Amino acid sequence: MKTETTAALTAEVLRYTAFSGDPSGGNPAGVVLDASGLDDTRMLEIAAELGYSETAFLTAPPATGSLGGAPGRAFTLRFFSPKAEVSFCGHATVATSVALAERLGPGEFVFATPVGTVPVSVTASEEGLRAVLTSVEPHTEDIDPADLAEALAALDWPAADLDPRFPPRIAYAGARHLVLGAGSRARLADLAYDFARLEALMRSLDLTTVQLVHRAGPALFDVRDPFPVGGVVEDPATGAAAAAFGAYARELGLVPEEAVLTLHQGEDMGRPGVLTVELRAGDPRVRVGGRAVRIG
Repeated sequence: MKTETTAALTAEVLRYTAFSGDPSGGNPAGVVLDASGLDDTRMLEIAAELGYSETAFLTAPPATGSLGGAPGRAFTLRFFSPKAEVSFCGHATVATSVALAERLGPGEFVFATPVGTVPVSVTASEEGLRAVLTSVEPHTEDIDPADLAEALAALDWPAADLDPRFPPRIAYAGARHLVLGAGSRARLADLAYDFARLEALMRSLDLTTVQLVHRAGPALFDVRDPFPVGGVVEDPATGAAAAAFGAYARELGLVPEEAVLTLHQGEDMGRPGVLTVELRAGDPRVRVGGRAVRIG
């Protein structure tokens, strides 16, 4: 993997937080910028040792060169939670992109991920580096009423506490998330669920998180994401779920076809973060952006 362009990349496990400019906010991620000497077993061990919801591992791009992008700015990117490999992780992608930009300079990166090609643009300002990823093509699907009932039982949420403006759906933009609307901010704040029960249901439905949403304004949302399948109770800031929610909200007509949404996540955990979701008319893909900074 080493070239003159990538000589600054390291096999060291770096720690970044995404969707915040404060190391104490946002969602922490491990980042290994040169994982060429690691096998799957060791990558999973590193993710478990670190204990963050995900750790990202970079290696050389596919030999076919089908990714495109500038030389030295295209990579293969994989993600591991403490329990298993994850198909896609937005916050770790943002963290990795900022870590690369600190070493290679801001600009365009492109990643081959298990779900497809994900381009990322990193820009610099007085506030710091900001990364915007473009998701793979999203879609939504209905959830079986029995599965919805089981999800609500595991969450200990009465059906009457749901916001009828947000029909329950499974949304995908690289990973599958069950979207549920909370009828009040108090309902969203009161999250004490049956970890094992929700994990079992999520595994049966191949869900990555449950995206719990409360609408605070026309383009402003508070969100929380239980993540028991990753071995953690809750994810502080979830880029993949934000992308899936953007597609869901547009498809159901909850927001305009072209819009910029702001998602606040992590406040209930004491790790506030801000995710920007951009929808463009004529383009089904969703753009998710935010800042990232190194921890320690």
